[in-house]
Amino acid sequence: MKKKYILFLFLFVVSISYAQQPVKVVADKIVGIVGDRIILHSDIQNTISDAVRNGTPVPENAHCSLLEQALISKVLMLQAEKDSLPITEEEVEADLDNRIRRYINMYGSQEALEEIAGKTLYQIKEDARNVVREQKMAEAMQRKIVENVRITPNEVKAYYDRIPKDSLPFFESELEIGQIVLYPKASRELEKYIIDELNRYKTQVEAKLTSFEQLAKRYSEDPGSKERGGQYQVNRNDKTWDPNFLAACFRLKNEGDVIGPVKSKFGYHLIQLEQRIGDEAVVRHILRIAPITDDEIKIATQKIDSIRAKVLSGIIGFGSAATRYSEDEQAKFSGPYFLNRDGAPSVTIDMLDKELVAMLGKLTVGEYSQPVTFEENGKKGVRFVHYKSRSEPHRLNLKDDFSKISQQALEEKKQKVLEKWMTNKIPSYYIMIDEEIKNCTQLEKWAVASFNKSKN
Repeated sequence: MKKKYILFLFLFVVSISYAQQPVKVVADKIVGIVGDRIILHSDIQNTISDAVRNGTPVPENAHCSLLEQALISKVLMLQAEKDSLPITEEEVEADLDNRIRRYINMYGSQEALEEIAGKTLYQIKEDARNVVREQKMAEAMQRKIVENVRITPNEVKAYYDRIPKDSLPFFESELEIGQIVLYPKASRELEKYIIDELNRYKTQVEAKLTSFEQLAKRYSEDPGSKERGGQYQVNRNDKTWDPNFLAACFRLKNEGDVIGPVKSKFGYHLIQLEQRIGDEAVVRHILRIAPITDDEIKIATQKIDSIRAKVLSGIIGFGSAATRYSEDEQAKFSGPYFLNRDGAPSVTIDMLDKELVAMLGKLTVGEYSQPVTFEENGKKGVRFVHYKSRSEPHRLNLKDDFSKISQQALEEKKQKVLEKWMTNKIPSYYIMIDEEIKNCTQLEKWAVASFNKSKN
């Protein structure tokens, strides 16, 4: 197999700025230069140390690979500057926020991240800002280089023919499974009961009869935060949160303030502010879900049965019905069929929930199921399923897997275009590589460029 595509190689640079663990570097030195941009020994070493701490396998020649990635990134970034590719501060800020959130999730809290980094959240972001901006520029340059690369059927076949027949991967059966979902609505009486309960908790907290944390551990129905006393770290710009819940979090101004009950797609919340810095906030919440009775399930079942009848009679297509009626969020944005990790509407049996797997045993390909009730994360729903297709287990082949092979062939072609572009560009930049690491085999072309520049 060839080495990892160049278009992903330089991404390590960003992690360096977040990997400032309490490891003291006794001495530092410049190990590479591209143009007027330097690469430090500590950049490489911190990345390796961070990988070790996170349990990521580190190959013996990691320093060689990481330096090459850094050199590639610098060339792409400098060329982006020459070409004046547009990168906005909003893009940089959004990228910084996303990476900060990932590291907070990795270490458990903002406080843990700040302790490990030895810096405040603000300092971490500011220290990383230039690095992230450089990466965004390198990414933009990379996209520009390969944006017009296309692949023909003959090239796809030639790529497939080069794969050793004993290396062709084996694929399990893949299924196209879609669903239309309705979530029964609780009665007004039960919703009022839940709202009254939350108001009672709020009164107890405000009267200092108990703590919000204790109430969350005792009564919250959110399994993801219950044991932490309902604590979450939220960001105003993070669209993965329910919008009503997020808006309520940022209506709170002072630490200890409580708001609610607030209705979201999950239920009713009571929310307390613990800390807020700009667009970041630490909150606690208590989630209560109004129980669904058999009467509400019966109403939802009758409604979804009428939708199913329209689909079976051809009055409306399954996809259109999902867009119009389904309360499954995915259906609104990417269609009713389950997606795999690559975003394609085909999944293996192990990716489906147990209830759905049991349903498929009673269906034939092309059939629609009867309406059935199900439960997901404590939430009851009613759905009917379309068993659209099922592939047979097979080795990779052009007939069944043309799109997969085509994508692989296209990525290989992009890699070659990038490598050719890089080879042509390297001589136009000042390159310096430290003498101690010029013996890395993958750095030969960089070492030659460095030697030629030094002669001149």
